[in-house]
Amino acid sequence: MSSLNQVQLIGHLGRDPEVRYTADGNAVANLQVATTRVWKDKSGERQEDTEWTRVVLYDRRAEIASDFLKKGSQCYVQGYLRTRKWADKDGVDRYTTEVVGTDLILLGSKPGDGRQGSASADQHTRPSAAIAAAVAAQEPLLGEPVDPFGGHA
Repeated sequence: MSSLNQVQLIGHLGRDPEVRYTADGNAVANLQVATTRVWKDKSGERQEDTEWTRVVLYDRRAEIASDFLKKGSQCYVQGYLRTRKWADKDGVDRYTTEVVGTDLILLGSKPGDGRQGSASADQHTRPSAAIAAAVAAQEPLLGEPVDPFGGHA
């Protein structure tokens, strides 16, 4: 039997995306995504547990995150887990486990759909040229065009 390394998250950003560019000019964005699990304990009291997940996006998805996401924004990320090794300033080996995002969908209300969402007013403005470029850069899902706001075009 083969293995599976797949992660799907729907959560809110804990801070603005941190975007940098490699020497080759490729964009790399780091996100901190909060997901919260809610349940009732044996006494009926509401409990919740928030997990913070490090997500890294590359190339056009990193640029989309930089352009359209900010602290508090809700998004869907699909990708895979990766643990990388790095050396701190003292030369001590450190390890970081993160999700490498292969798909990104911006969540929240679409402009003009009449629904209230958790997105801020800034996210309700749909810059059509930038969105068109973002859609063109993403891979189609089952042969359909991708709408970065979560629907199918």
